[in-house]
Amino acid sequence: MRVVIVTESFPPDVNGVAHCAFQTARHLVARGHDPVVVAPATAGDEPDDGALCPVIRVPSLPLPGYPQVRVALPSRRLTAAIADHRADVVHLASPFVLGVRGMAAAARLGRPAVAVYQTDLAGYARTYMGAGEAAAWRRIRSVHAAADLTLAPSGAARRDLEAHGVPRVKLWPRGVDTVRFRPDLRDEALRRSLAPNGETVVGYVGRLAPEKQVELLAGAAALPGVRVVVVGDGPSRPGLEQALPGAVFLGRRTGDDLARIFASLDVFVHTGPFETFCQTVQEAMASGVPVVAPAVGGPLDLVAHGRTGVLVPPRDADAVRDAVWSLAADPALRAAYGSAGRAMVEGRTWAAVGDQLIGHYADVLAGRRTAVAA
Repeated sequence: MRVVIVTESFPPDVNGVAHCAFQTARHLVARGHDPVVVAPATAGDEPDDGALCPVIRVPSLPLPGYPQVRVALPSRRLTAAIADHRADVVHLASPFVLGVRGMAAAARLGRPAVAVYQTDLAGYARTYMGAGEAAAWRRIRSVHAAADLTLAPSGAARRDLEAHGVPRVKLWPRGVDTVRFRPDLRDEALRRSLAPNGETVVGYVGRLAPEKQVELLAGAAALPGVRVVVVGDGPSRPGLEQALPGAVFLGRRTGDDLARIFASLDVFVHTGPFETFCQTVQEAMASGVPVVAPAVGGPLDLVAHGRTGVLVPPRDADAVRDAVWSLAADPALRAAYGSAGRAMVEGRTWAAVGDQLIGHYADVLAGRRTAVAA
Protein backbone atom coordinates (compact mmCIF):
# COMPACT_ATOMS: atom_id res chain seq x y z
CA MET A 1 0.00 0.00 0.00
CA ARG A 2 1.40 3.43 -0.96
CA VAL A 3 0.65 6.02 1.72
CA VAL A 4 1.46 9.73 1.87
CA ILE A 5 1.50 10.99 5.47
CA VAL A 6 0.83 14.73 5.56
CA THR A 7 1.67 15.95 9.04
CA GLU A 8 1.80 19.34 10.71
CA SER A 9 4.86 18.20 12.69
CA PHE A 10 7.53 15.51 12.43
CA PRO A 11 10.80 14.70 14.25
CA PRO A 12 13.06 16.29 15.29
CA ASP A 13 10.00 18.13 16.66
CA VAL A 14 8.96 16.72 20.04
CA ASN A 15 5.18 16.57 20.44
CA GLY A 16 2.31 14.13 20.14
CA VAL A 17 1.60 14.76 16.46
CA ALA A 18 5.25 14.31 15.45
CA HIS A 19 5.66 11.16 17.53
CA CYS A 20 2.48 9.53 16.21
CA ALA A 21 3.35 10.37 12.58
CA PHE A 22 6.83 8.89 13.05
CA GLN A 23 5.49 5.70 14.62
CA THR A 24 2.93 5.39 11.81
CA ALA A 25 5.62 5.67 9.13
CA ARG A 26 7.86 3.22 10.93
CA HIS A 27 5.10 0.64 11.30
CA LEU A 28 4.04 0.91 7.67
CA VAL A 29 7.63 0.22 6.59
CA ALA A 30 7.85 -2.72 9.02
CA ARG A 31 4.70 -4.23 7.50
CA GLY A 32 6.03 -3.92 3.96
CA HIS A 33 4.07 -0.84 2.91
CA ASP A 34 5.49 2.22 1.14
CA PRO A 35 5.03 5.52 3.01
CA VAL A 36 6.26 9.02 2.19
CA VAL A 37 6.05 11.85 4.74
CA VAL A 38 5.31 15.50 3.91
CA ALA A 39 6.02 17.90 6.78
CA PRO A 40 7.01 21.52 7.45
CA ALA A 41 10.71 22.33 7.18
CA THR A 42 12.49 22.64 10.51
CA ALA A 43 14.41 25.68 11.68
CA GLY A 44 17.84 24.10 11.44
CA ASP A 45 17.42 21.41 8.79
CA GLU A 46 18.12 18.71 11.38
CA PRO A 47 18.38 15.18 9.99
CA ASP A 48 15.29 12.99 10.06
CA ASP A 49 17.05 10.33 12.08
CA GLY A 50 15.33 6.97 11.90
CA ALA A 51 12.51 8.04 9.60
CA LEU A 52 13.10 4.94 7.43
CA CYS A 53 11.18 6.48 4.53
CA PRO A 54 11.43 9.61 2.36
CA VAL A 55 10.55 12.87 4.13
CA ILE A 56 9.62 15.82 1.93
CA ARG A 57 9.92 19.17 3.69
CA VAL A 58 7.84 22.15 2.58
CA PRO A 59 8.76 25.78 3.43
CA SER A 60 7.56 26.97 6.83
CA LEU A 61 7.64 29.88 9.26
CA PRO A 62 7.71 29.87 13.09
CA LEU A 63 4.41 30.53 14.80
CA PRO A 64 4.52 34.06 16.31
CA GLY A 65 5.08 33.82 20.05
CA TYR A 66 5.81 30.10 19.88
CA PRO A 67 8.83 29.56 17.60
CA GLN A 68 9.04 25.84 18.44
CA VAL A 69 5.91 25.38 16.30
CA ARG A 70 6.30 25.92 12.56
CA VAL A 71 3.49 26.58 10.10
CA ALA A 72 3.79 25.31 6.53
CA LEU A 73 3.64 27.77 3.64
CA PRO A 74 1.90 27.00 0.33
CA SER A 75 4.04 24.73 -1.81
CA ARG A 76 3.65 22.64 -4.94
CA ARG A 77 5.70 19.92 -3.27
CA LEU A 78 2.65 18.60 -1.45
CA THR A 79 0.49 17.87 -4.50
CA ALA A 80 3.53 16.61 -6.39
CA ALA A 81 4.36 14.19 -3.57
CA ILE A 82 0.86 12.68 -3.61
CA ALA A 83 0.82 12.42 -7.41
CA ASP A 84 4.39 11.17 -7.83
CA HIS A 85 4.01 8.53 -5.13
CA ARG A 86 0.74 7.36 -6.70
CA ALA A 87 -0.74 7.27 -3.22
CA ASP A 88 -3.41 4.70 -2.43
CA VAL A 89 -4.27 6.62 0.75
CA VAL A 90 -3.47 10.11 2.02
CA HIS A 91 -3.04 10.12 5.80
CA LEU A 92 -3.62 13.57 7.34
CA ALA A 93 -2.06 13.87 10.80
CA SER A 94 -3.88 16.51 12.84
CA PRO A 95 -4.86 18.55 9.74
CA PHE A 96 -4.88 22.29 10.34
CA VAL A 97 -2.74 24.15 7.77
CA LEU A 98 -0.64 21.72 5.73
CA GLY A 99 -3.26 19.03 6.28
CA VAL A 100 -6.01 21.23 4.86
CA ARG A 101 -3.98 21.62 1.69
CA GLY A 102 -3.34 17.88 1.72
CA MET A 103 -7.08 17.24 1.88
CA ALA A 104 -7.67 19.53 -1.08
CA ALA A 105 -4.86 17.90 -3.07
CA ALA A 106 -6.18 14.41 -2.33
CA ALA A 107 -9.64 15.45 -3.53
CA ARG A 108 -8.28 16.95 -6.76
CA LEU A 109 -6.27 13.80 -7.46
CA GLY A 110 -9.12 11.46 -6.53
CA ARG A 111 -7.22 9.85 -3.65
CA PRO A 112 -9.01 8.71 -0.46
CA ALA A 113 -8.06 10.58 2.71
CA VAL A 114 -7.97 9.46 6.33
CA ALA A 115 -7.87 12.36 8.79
CA VAL A 116 -6.43 11.76 12.26
CA TYR A 117 -7.85 14.12 14.89
CA GLN A 118 -5.24 14.88 17.54
CA THR A 119 -5.34 18.53 18.59
CA ASP A 120 -8.11 20.26 20.55
CA LEU A 121 -8.09 23.42 18.45
CA ALA A 122 -11.24 24.69 20.12
CA GLY A 123 -9.60 24.45 23.55
CA TYR A 124 -6.51 26.20 22.25
CA ALA A 125 -8.69 28.99 20.85
CA ARG A 126 -10.16 29.55 24.31
CA THR A 127 -6.71 29.52 25.90
CA TYR A 128 -4.86 31.78 23.50
CA MET A 129 -7.63 34.10 22.28
CA GLY A 130 -10.32 33.90 24.92
CA ALA A 131 -12.82 33.22 22.14
CA GLY A 132 -13.01 31.64 18.73
CA GLU A 133 -14.15 28.20 19.86
CA ALA A 134 -17.10 28.17 17.45
CA ALA A 135 -14.85 29.22 14.55
CA ALA A 136 -12.36 26.49 15.45
CA TRP A 137 -15.11 23.87 15.36
CA ARG A 138 -16.30 25.15 11.98
CA ARG A 139 -12.80 24.65 10.62
CA ILE A 140 -12.47 21.20 12.19
CA ARG A 141 -15.86 20.17 10.79
CA SER A 142 -15.14 21.43 7.28
CA VAL A 143 -11.77 19.65 7.11
CA HIS A 144 -12.83 16.35 8.58
CA ALA A 145 -16.16 16.20 6.76
CA ALA A 146 -14.19 16.06 3.51
CA ALA A 147 -12.27 12.96 4.60
CA ASP A 148 -13.33 9.43 3.83
CA LEU A 149 -12.75 8.63 7.49
CA THR A 150 -11.83 10.52 10.66
CA LEU A 151 -9.96 8.69 13.41
CA ALA A 152 -10.42 9.89 16.99
CA PRO A 153 -7.83 8.93 19.64
CA SER A 154 -10.25 8.57 22.57
CA GLY A 155 -13.91 8.13 23.40
CA ALA A 156 -14.15 11.73 24.57
CA ALA A 157 -12.65 13.03 21.31
CA ARG A 158 -15.02 10.87 19.27
CA ARG A 159 -18.03 12.19 21.19
CA ASP A 160 -16.87 15.79 20.67
CA LEU A 161 -16.43 15.29 16.93
CA GLU A 162 -19.81 13.62 16.50
CA ALA A 163 -21.54 16.25 18.65
CA HIS A 164 -20.15 18.95 16.34
CA GLY A 165 -21.37 17.27 13.18
CA VAL A 166 -18.24 15.46 11.96
CA PRO A 167 -19.34 12.33 10.03
CA ARG A 168 -17.67 8.94 9.64
CA VAL A 169 -15.69 8.86 12.88
CA LYS A 170 -14.01 5.75 14.27
CA LEU A 171 -11.76 5.18 17.26
CA TRP A 172 -8.01 4.78 16.80
CA PRO A 173 -5.97 5.05 20.03
CA ARG A 174 -2.22 5.50 20.36
CA GLY A 175 0.41 2.92 21.12
CA VAL A 176 3.17 3.03 23.70
CA ASP A 177 6.69 1.63 23.59
CA THR A 178 6.57 -0.83 26.48
CA VAL A 179 10.17 -1.91 25.82
CA ARG A 180 11.60 1.58 26.14
CA PHE A 181 9.29 2.65 28.97
CA ARG A 182 9.46 0.10 31.77
CA PRO A 183 9.72 0.03 35.58
CA ASP A 184 13.15 -1.59 35.84
CA LEU A 185 14.81 1.59 34.56
CA ARG A 186 14.27 3.24 37.95
CA ASP A 187 17.57 4.94 38.78
CA GLU A 188 18.35 5.56 42.45
CA ALA A 189 21.35 7.75 41.65
CA LEU A 190 19.15 9.99 39.53
CA ARG A 191 16.55 10.11 42.28
CA ARG A 192 19.18 11.21 44.81
CA SER A 193 20.29 14.00 42.50
CA LEU A 194 16.70 15.21 42.09
CA ALA A 195 15.60 14.71 45.70
CA PRO A 196 18.71 14.57 47.93
CA ASN A 197 16.64 14.48 51.11
CA GLY A 198 14.56 11.50 50.02
CA GLU A 199 11.55 13.52 48.90
CA THR A 200 8.70 11.95 46.95
CA VAL A 201 9.47 12.76 43.29
CA VAL A 202 6.45 14.10 41.42
CA GLY A 203 6.93 14.68 37.71
CA TYR A 204 5.35 16.46 34.77
CA VAL A 205 6.48 15.72 31.22
CA GLY A 206 5.33 17.76 28.24
CA ARG A 207 5.35 21.11 26.51
CA LEU A 208 5.48 24.17 28.71
CA ALA A 209 2.72 26.23 27.15
CA PRO A 210 -0.36 28.02 28.52
CA GLU A 211 -2.83 25.29 27.53
CA LYS A 212 -0.91 22.73 29.63
CA GLN A 213 -1.65 24.69 32.85
CA VAL A 214 1.47 23.38 34.60
CA GLU A 215 1.10 26.16 37.17
CA LEU A 216 -1.56 23.93 38.79
CA LEU A 217 1.38 22.07 40.34
CA ALA A 218 2.19 25.01 42.62
CA GLY A 219 0.27 23.58 45.57
CA ALA A 220 1.86 20.16 45.17
CA ALA A 221 5.31 21.75 44.89
CA ALA A 222 4.77 23.45 48.26
CA LEU A 223 3.99 20.19 50.09
CA PRO A 224 6.60 19.08 52.64
CA GLY A 225 8.64 16.12 51.48
CA VAL A 226 7.64 16.53 47.82
CA ARG A 227 9.99 17.44 44.96
CA VAL A 228 8.35 18.46 41.68
CA VAL A 229 10.37 17.71 38.53
CA VAL A 230 9.37 19.34 35.23
CA VAL A 231 10.57 17.83 31.95
CA GLY A 232 10.00 19.82 28.75
CA ASP A 233 10.37 23.24 27.27
CA GLY A 234 8.24 25.96 25.73
CA PRO A 235 7.19 29.59 26.04
CA SER A 236 5.79 29.22 29.57
CA ARG A 237 9.03 28.05 31.14
CA PRO A 238 10.22 31.43 32.55
CA GLY A 239 6.88 32.04 34.24
CA LEU A 240 6.69 28.50 35.57
CA GLU A 241 10.15 28.75 37.09
CA GLN A 242 8.83 31.68 39.12
CA ALA A 243 5.52 29.98 39.95
CA LEU A 244 7.24 26.74 41.05
CA PRO A 245 10.38 27.99 42.84
CA GLY A 246 11.18 24.65 44.46
CA ALA A 247 10.81 22.58 41.32
CA VAL A 248 13.62 21.09 39.26
CA PHE A 249 13.43 21.97 35.55
CA LEU A 250 15.26 19.46 33.38
CA GLY A 251 14.41 20.88 29.97
CA ARG A 252 13.62 18.73 26.97
CA ARG A 253 14.56 15.05 27.29
CA THR A 254 13.98 12.24 24.80
CA GLY A 255 14.64 8.55 24.17
CA ASP A 256 16.23 6.37 26.81
CA ASP A 257 17.06 9.41 28.95
CA LEU A 258 13.37 10.28 29.17
CA ALA A 259 12.44 6.67 29.91
CA ARG A 260 14.89 6.61 32.83
CA ILE A 261 13.35 9.79 34.24
CA PHE A 262 9.81 8.41 33.93
CA ALA A 263 10.73 5.21 35.77
CA SER A 264 12.43 7.21 38.52
CA LEU A 265 9.30 9.18 39.41
CA ASP A 266 7.05 8.28 42.34
CA VAL A 267 3.99 10.05 40.90
CA PHE A 268 3.26 11.45 37.45
CA VAL A 269 0.92 14.44 37.13
CA HIS A 270 -0.61 15.77 33.95
CA THR A 271 -2.40 19.09 34.31
CA GLY A 272 -3.66 20.08 30.84
CA PRO A 273 -7.45 19.87 30.27
CA PHE A 274 -7.31 19.83 26.44
CA GLU A 275 -5.78 16.43 25.72
CA THR A 276 -7.49 14.38 23.02
CA PHE A 277 -5.36 11.42 24.16
CA CYS A 278 -2.31 12.18 26.39
CA GLN A 279 0.62 10.01 25.42
CA THR A 280 2.69 10.89 28.47
CA VAL A 281 0.06 9.28 30.71
CA GLN A 282 0.58 6.00 28.85
CA GLU A 283 4.35 6.33 29.10
CA ALA A 284 4.09 6.88 32.86
CA MET A 285 1.84 3.83 33.20
CA ALA A 286 4.24 1.72 31.12
CA SER A 287 6.97 2.89 33.52
CA GLY A 288 5.00 1.60 36.51
CA VAL A 289 4.21 5.07 37.87
CA PRO A 290 0.81 6.07 39.31
CA VAL A 291 -0.91 8.94 37.51
CA VAL A 292 -2.83 12.03 38.55
CA ALA A 293 -4.72 13.58 35.62
CA PRO A 294 -7.79 15.73 34.92
CA ALA A 295 -11.07 13.88 34.48
CA VAL A 296 -11.62 15.17 30.97
CA GLY A 297 -10.63 14.22 27.43
CA GLY A 298 -8.14 11.47 26.70
CA PRO A 299 -7.19 10.62 30.31
CA LEU A 300 -10.73 9.31 30.87
CA ASP A 301 -9.87 6.36 28.60
CA LEU A 302 -6.42 5.82 30.11
CA VAL A 303 -6.60 6.23 33.89
CA ALA A 304 -8.69 3.80 35.91
CA HIS A 305 -9.59 5.99 38.90
CA GLY A 306 -8.72 4.25 42.14
CA ARG A 307 -6.83 1.47 40.33
CA THR A 308 -4.02 3.01 38.24
CA GLY A 309 -4.20 6.58 39.51
CA VAL A 310 -6.43 9.47 40.45
CA LEU A 311 -8.67 11.55 38.20
CA VAL A 312 -9.29 15.08 39.48
CA PRO A 313 -11.56 17.92 38.36
CA PRO A 314 -9.88 19.91 35.58
CA ARG A 315 -8.23 23.25 36.46
CA ASP A 316 -8.41 22.46 40.20
CA ALA A 317 -5.04 23.10 41.85
CA ASP A 318 -6.33 22.04 45.28
CA ALA A 319 -7.49 18.69 43.89
CA VAL A 320 -4.09 18.15 42.27
CA ARG A 321 -2.36 18.97 45.55
CA ASP A 322 -4.62 16.65 47.58
CA ALA A 323 -4.18 13.76 45.12
CA VAL A 324 -0.40 14.14 45.22
CA TRP A 325 -0.44 14.31 49.01
CA SER A 326 -2.52 11.13 49.32
CA LEU A 327 -0.13 9.21 47.07
CA ALA A 328 2.99 10.68 48.65
CA ALA A 329 1.77 9.45 52.04
CA ASP A 330 1.11 5.88 50.89
CA PRO A 331 4.01 4.03 49.18
CA ALA A 332 2.02 0.77 49.07
CA LEU A 333 -0.83 2.46 47.19
CA ARG A 334 1.66 3.98 44.75
CA ALA A 335 3.15 0.56 44.10
CA ALA A 336 -0.27 -1.01 43.56
CA TYR A 337 -1.37 1.72 41.16
CA GLY A 338 1.92 1.56 39.28
CA SER A 339 1.76 -2.21 38.87
CA ALA A 340 -1.85 -2.08 37.66
CA GLY A 341 -0.98 0.69 35.20
CA ARG A 342 1.85 -1.31 33.68
CA ALA A 343 -0.42 -4.33 33.28
CA MET A 344 -3.11 -2.21 31.64
CA VAL A 345 -0.87 -0.86 28.85
CA GLU A 346 1.20 -3.95 28.07
CA GLY A 347 -1.00 -4.82 25.07
CA ARG A 348 -1.13 -1.28 23.70
CA THR A 349 1.97 -1.53 21.53
CA TRP A 350 2.54 0.59 18.44
CA ALA A 351 2.51 -2.63 16.42
CA ALA A 352 -1.00 -3.45 17.66
CA VAL A 353 -2.47 -0.01 16.99
CA GLY A 354 -0.52 0.26 13.72
CA ASP A 355 -2.25 -2.87 12.48
CA GLN A 356 -5.59 -1.30 13.45
CA LEU A 357 -4.68 1.71 11.31
CA ILE A 358 -3.86 -0.48 8.30
CA GLY A 359 -7.27 -2.08 8.79
CA HIS A 360 -8.90 1.35 8.66
CA TYR A 361 -7.03 2.10 5.42
CA ALA A 362 -8.27 -1.17 3.95
CA ASP A 363 -11.87 -0.36 4.91
CA VAL A 364 -11.61 3.05 3.22
CA LEU A 365 -10.21 1.53 0.03
CA ALA A 366 -12.91 -1.14 0.02
CA GLY A 367 -15.54 1.57 0.45
CA ARG A 368 -14.13 3.49 -2.51
CA ARG A 369 -14.19 0.37 -4.70
CA THR A 370 -17.78 -0.35 -3.69
CA ALA A 371 -18.81 3.21 -4.53
CA VAL A 372 -17.16 3.02 -7.96
CA ALA A 373 -18.81 -0.35 -8.68
CA ALA A 374 -22.21 1.04 -7.74
